[in-house]
Amino acid sequence: MADSIQQMDQRELMTLQHYMKEYGQQAEIFVGQLELLENGRMEAHAAIEALEAMIVAEDAIVLHQIGGGASVKAKILEPDKVLLSIGAEVVIERSNKDAIEFLKERIIEMEASQKKVSETLDRLRGQMNEINKRLEAGYQQSVAAGQEQE
Repeated sequence: MADSIQQMDQRELMTLQHYMKEYGQQAEIFVGQLELLENGRMEAHAAIEALEAMIVAEDAIVLHQIGGGASVKAKILEPDKVLLSIGAEVVIERSNKDAIEFLKERIIEMEASQKKVSETLDRLRGQMNEINKRLEAGYQQSVAAGQEQE
């Protein structure tokens, strides 16, 4: 009977280890999502800064990256017209001020998403801590049971 109880404990420990692995993988995914959201937020801030600078610049000359680490100086012919990607490969034309407002709204949405993902990650980490405590207790019981048998 003692063997069946110990074997049941081993199964429970294996199950808990499996959950820890699964939760660890989920946590990595959430951390990746947070990084993507933060990068998007920073890009939107940079775009707003550039658009605001184009409003006040008289000649509107910018550095434009063309790939491979190469950039060219380019003159903005129509600094008040901005092409915005709104998702699903759809691009719309807006005025500079409307584009800035659109990007500010996008930043707010990304910040809300970041908050939700962070809360989910915190809950997941809490569950991982609980499982870790149970694993440690199970290992200690295993060690104690092994010492009693000797």
